[in-house]
Amino acid sequence: MHNPNSKAPRMAERFRGFLPVVVDVETGGFDAQHDALLEIAAIPLAMDSEGYLRPRPTVSTHVEPFPGANLDPRSLEITGIDPYNPLRGALSERLALDFIFQAVRDAVRGAECQRAILVGHNAAFDLGFLNQAVRRCGHKRNPFHPFSCFDTVSLGGLAYGQTVLSKAVLAAGHPFDSREAHSAVYDAERTAELFCSVVNRWRQMELFEQTHSGLDVA
Repeated sequence: MHNPNSKAPRMAERFRGFLPVVVDVETGGFDAQHDALLEIAAIPLAMDSEGYLRPRPTVSTHVEPFPGANLDPRSLEITGIDPYNPLRGALSERLALDFIFQAVRDAVRGAECQRAILVGHNAAFDLGFLNQAVRRCGHKRNPFHPFSCFDTVSLGGLAYGQTVLSKAVLAAGHPFDSREAHSAVYDAERTAELFCSVVNRWRQMELFEQTHSGLDVA
């Protein structure tokens, strides 16, 4: 049986001191060095008293193309982004990073973690664009691990046999509206649901084993 005197699970102990933060970016192409970063959405995750993960509020911003950035018309057609529409309220890369990173650092401190780790669907893509923006701006306070990440492509394939985001999200029991896809906020929120579903499924197995073995695994 579960020991009522045992400590509640802590995020700081779940992922070696890392706080998972789901990130999705929308861009002007696939080349992180030359193509524009146009949107960023970030969702820090929290842990409840039973050790289950849940998304915290989303933080997001539109981003101005950096000087000389490439904008592939095919990518813009897919995302529907007009990079120079004044109604976007876009921030420069530096201000966008400041805004996102401040929220992430606050979440890291609140969870008593040491650093953030990026969670993404095809996470190397999002991390690559984020790291290139950091380099361009000379940003010194990046809260994310520079190369480690959690990829929901692999996790979705493991847990549900699906690697496409929409199919993995549906397999996990969540809705997915393809008309809303390719928005940083929407894709980040669906990715967060998928990641939490996989981790929480594992937690359910831990608690099941605990109940049937008499061991305290919390």
